[in-house]
Amino acid sequence: MSRFYVTTAIPYVNSSPHLGHALELVEADVLARARRRRGDEVRFLSGTDDNALKNVLAAELAGVPVVDYVRARADEFESLGRKLSISLDDYIRTSTDPRHRPGVEALWRATAASGDLYTRDYEGLYCVGCEQFYGPDELPGGRCPEHGTGPEVVSERNWFFRLSRYASQLLDAIEADRLHIEPEARRNEVIAFVRSGVEDISVSRSAGRARGWGIPVPEDPEQVIYVWYDALGNYITSLGYGTNQTDYRKWWLESDERVHVIGKGILRFHAVYWPAFLLSAGQPLPTSIFVHEYLTVSGAKISKSVGNVVDPAALVEAYGADPLRWWLVADVPRLGDADFTEERLVDRANRDLANGYGNLVNRLATLIDRHRAGAPPTVASTHPLLDRVAAARLRIEKSLDRFDIRAAALTVAELIRDANTHISEQRPWEQIERGDEAGFDLTVGALHATVLAIADLIEPFTPDLAARARARIESRAPGLVQDRLEPAGAQAPLS
Repeated sequence: MSRFYVTTAIPYVNSSPHLGHALELVEADVLARARRRRGDEVRFLSGTDDNALKNVLAAELAGVPVVDYVRARADEFESLGRKLSISLDDYIRTSTDPRHRPGVEALWRATAASGDLYTRDYEGLYCVGCEQFYGPDELPGGRCPEHGTGPEVVSERNWFFRLSRYASQLLDAIEADRLHIEPEARRNEVIAFVRSGVEDISVSRSAGRARGWGIPVPEDPEQVIYVWYDALGNYITSLGYGTNQTDYRKWWLESDERVHVIGKGILRFHAVYWPAFLLSAGQPLPTSIFVHEYLTVSGAKISKSVGNVVDPAALVEAYGADPLRWWLVADVPRLGDADFTEERLVDRANRDLANGYGNLVNRLATLIDRHRAGAPPTVASTHPLLDRVAAARLRIEKSLDRFDIRAAALTVAELIRDANTHISEQRPWEQIERGDEAGFDLTVGALHATVLAIADLIEPFTPDLAARARARIESRAPGLVQDRLEPAGAQAPLS
């Protein structure tokens, strides 16, 4: 049994959650659920990044006190996790969780004790949307590559972190795979960035420019800690770093795996800045960083500024959690962005869940009820269909270990097709009509074992569907396992 700690990034709460946030929650949830099913000890964390300037600006625009605005948006993010059946063990809100501020202060003091913090005057180009300074060569056409907006010119005295001191250690950790980054293309991106030469980075902002929102720099209340330094710390402050060494020791110092699931837009923060902060503080690095792509609508990245935000809560209301979760895992590739439409969600859910698995479960349950009084026949474990189950289980495990969630989901879909092919070829209703009792028992017994195995294999992806399938087969619960869907027009892009 291994100890597995997995986290999502914590999103800004300057607006309501969109479909990209649902993607990350579901992907991390798949990993957590799959590891629990293997028998591993798992802790799964998510939360919200409350202390950003962009949250303050959004509250000002709405005419709402920052505290109230942040709380309301954070409630929406936490509610989305429940709607999607996300199996969180912990949830942190960085503005209110009593573990967070003392942990961030402890991390700051540890990096200061290493001699890695100093002050200097600075002028640079700053994107509030990214909460990041950019060099002129990083701004195509003078605009932020993520948000398409022009940066602000910021000039002030800040605290800086000696990132340049850790370039060689970062390269060594990544190239030796002690810090594992998937997919490989993202790993190569980080290596190229570090090799190009990293400069020291600003890790504070003036309290005036931050509107007094954020964690004050210890012994320097005129500055607040840079939101990314603050936010990245949540992965250990939530474990009690600086406050409760018991949980921190168990889940960070002694964990077999420490995994961050993030979007490609924040790779540099997680694969360069965060490991450098930990090296400076004398703490272990994460073991893996799993990076997902963007979701798009009509080819454009989902973004509030673009006006194409898709509300995942509305999709769950219209179609249920399982169909949305299944589209996110079965249609979103490991590399390359995925374009969302409701028609694609409906088509994928109907093909694999309703027509594929749900129909198979209901046909099988009817055969067992009608011809074996609800008591399924047993089958030898050497049956060819069960051999395919064993092979699929191994492929799924290997795919998830390399963060290829789509490959794992499509392996389940392939096994569902195999089972449907088997029932169509063997035609157990005809076997029973011609008196072939042994043949019927062999076919139905193999299908029964396969359907239950699929329930186990699909559970990390669609947990509620798996529960309904088990109830239908094992307890003869009435009703369809998965209804067919029709496009409901539930979610036009929000402007």
